[in-house]
Amino acid sequence: MEDAGMELIESASALIGRARYQTVVNSGGHALIADEPQSSGGTNTGMDPFSLLLASLASCTVITLRMYIDRKMWPVEEIKADIEMFKTQTGTQIETRLSFNGEINTEQQQRLLKIAEACPVHKILDGNISINTTFNKA
Repeated sequence: MEDAGMELIESASALIGRARYQTVVNSGGHALIADEPQSSGGTNTGMDPFSLLLASLASCTVITLRMYIDRKMWPVEEIKADIEMFKTQTGTQIETRLSFNGEINTEQQQRLLKIAEACPVHKILDGNISINTTFNKA
């Protein structure tokens, strides 16, 4: 549902049947399977929702870094983001560790940390988020 002043960025849908808890997720013309691990009663046929969230952040981070590195023509063959999420006493903490296969100096590393924090998914997760849930009319 769009309000005045809202611009649709992307959309997704998820459909679950009776199979515990296998879910088909569609977005951007692509489909994937989400599920819960067997320890939670699922069938472990896909990533769980927390893993999907971290995968979104990790992929956005390395894509953003690749775009920047390519524009700067720095000799970096691979970029890796290892991301973990922790429950804390005050909420949730996400830790990201970056590694590069290529030659970058300390100044470039500092710049790449700033670029990583500017990836669109990072900005959404770190920003002011409002979620509104309603029922569709039949």
